[in-house]
Amino acid sequence: MIIARYKLGRRSGYGIVEGDRVYEALGSIFGKLRRGKVVAPLDEVRLLAPVRPSKILAVGKNYAAHAAEFDGDVPEEPLIFIKANSSLNGPGEPIVAPAWAGQVDHEGELVVVIGKRARNVPEDKALDVVLGYTCGNDVTARQLQRKDGQWARGKSFDTFACVGPYLVLGGGPEGRAIECRVNEAVRQHSNTDLLIFSVARVISHISMSMTLMPGDVIFTGTPEGVGPILPGDVVEVEVEGIGLLSNPVVEG
Repeated sequence: MIIARYKLGRRSGYGIVEGDRVYEALGSIFGKLRRGKVVAPLDEVRLLAPVRPSKILAVGKNYAAHAAEFDGDVPEEPLIFIKANSSLNGPGEPIVAPAWAGQVDHEGELVVVIGKRARNVPEDKALDVVLGYTCGNDVTARQLQRKDGQWARGKSFDTFACVGPYLVLGGGPEGRAIECRVNEAVRQHSNTDLLIFSVARVISHISMSMTLMPGDVIFTGTPEGVGPILPGDVVEVEVEGIGLLSNPVVEG
């Protein structure tokens, strides 16, 4: 099932996407859903970030080739950081790159959406708490990340947590091709089978230290090929079987 969060005039909510139409999503996305009447053709609604999380979590250096391109060692366990909730950005919305912040990079990723409250989840049960998957761009002010020696500021500018366009329920995280393009030129191309720490391992690891809540999102890590984006660029992140997330870049 493909879920979209949309706005149409003054109306907003969750819808079920089938073909080129959006239907009412009756019930809760965290419970039972059924399809209602047609809301509008898909191209007539404005798509929003597919969830409103209580927290945005992410994994660093979760592809060996990406760790290597930054001369970094592979972590012994998942390297977790948090992006500010105010950095959440939806499909089609601009990435605002302040000139004073220096180099701003794209990082295309698979994003996991949590479906139920989870604490101390064993790895073999971790995928049971997943609601679905979406595409993500963990935008990063790279020079500030290096300067600060920790990642909070460089990862948390407004608009730097791009997610969407849809939330895909069902299926799993394995074997999904990931591609990031800037102005249609391929910058990153990989597969989730190359994750160092599996999605299940990441969820379990996080849940041992903090409670995951329905709607929370986890950026699972970016493959090699990250690089700068500039005002006027269009960044696309495509994850196999999930969709294509596109965001223009503007100067802040």
